[in-house]
Amino acid sequence: MKMKAFCAFLCAVVAAGGFAGLRWSGVSASALPSPSLKQVAIIALAAAASAAPDHSPAFHVAGKPENIELNTAIERGLLTAEFEGNGRERMVATLTSKSPMTFQLKVFAGQMFENGCSSVIVVRSGEMQIAPGKPANLTVETAATRSANKVCDAVFHISYGRMPRLEPLLAYVGQHPELSAAAIQTAVMALTENLPLSAVAKFPSASGDLPSRFDTSAFRAGTFDIMKALNALRELGVKDAAIAMTIDPQLKIEAMIEPLTRAIAMRYYGIAPENEWTYWKTELLNGDPGTRHYALYGIARFYPDIALDMLPKWARETKTKSVFRMSAIQALADTQRPEALPILRQLMDEFGRDTDFGRAAASAARYLDASLAKLATNHNTVAFRDSKTVSQF
Repeated sequence: MKMKAFCAFLCAVVAAGGFAGLRWSGVSASALPSPSLKQVAIIALAAAASAAPDHSPAFHVAGKPENIELNTAIERGLLTAEFEGNGRERMVATLTSKSPMTFQLKVFAGQMFENGCSSVIVVRSGEMQIAPGKPANLTVETAATRSANKVCDAVFHISYGRMPRLEPLLAYVGQHPELSAAAIQTAVMALTENLPLSAVAKFPSASGDLPSRFDTSAFRAGTFDIMKALNALRELGVKDAAIAMTIDPQLKIEAMIEPLTRAIAMRYYGIAPENEWTYWKTELLNGDPGTRHYALYGIARFYPDIALDMLPKWARETKTKSVFRMSAIQALADTQRPEALPILRQLMDEFGRDTDFGRAAASAARYLDASLAKLATNHNTVAFRDSKTVSQF
């Protein structure tokens, strides 16, 4: 607009200069024809139009859409948003753009949402392109920040809260896409509430669940996810002793028994492959009284040849505590060896079908028979350790 006003002024100066030049050249001004009233009006309107501000739309060059964070987009009125989540791992944002331009919406890890019952935090950043006037749904992965959350579909609103203690974990999660939602949730709870193993693990507590006014069933995790969470926290520099879950000795032997968890458990607890047999022997003879008998299952799974010879002796030994005798019978099925079937049937006959040990042998035989039939059908076997020459007890 300033440039147009300047041009209009310059034209007037040039015109005045032209009249002056005519006078200077000796031509009389009175000799020139006078403009009519109509011509004067046209000239005035043209000058006014040239000086008026330009309200025509500016020309925009198409380029990369602007990146805008969720809070900023809402504050600037670029979109409206409704949020619905399950109070744990999922938040869905229903978005409607109010902007005339396309932009890239970003939801960063650490963004929080809450309602009167629950609070969640985004654990993996999400983004999507928002087009003018078009509704869109954006789903982001979240985690509950407290075990009191109500895990059910509910409406949430955006929160400006922050949890600095979780920031290192969120950065770690962003670099490890293999972490499951359950593992992330377990790690978050360890930092926000530091729950005991009995409140976190899916497996039953060897010492029995202590009564609690809190229901944490919605946040219980499998052994593999617990170990992945603990490994992540250790890599972040969190001391093992500072995490309540690690205090319970049951976790270690549960992780070692589980075939899918055993490798990560051996790394986490520093058990070298050549020392594994020593670990099982030590657990059985000198382990925690509540979990010593668990070692029989580990021996059956990873040293089946030894177990086929050893477990029947433990089952028959009358001086052995009942929990060890019962575990020895049940563990024979975990060898996944056909040779264990006749042993279990013989034990069933020896103990009697109406005794606890006899019924346990019959149940283990049925389980093993079904497992072997299934393995023969789909050939999806779990690789157990090959037999080695090791000293028995």
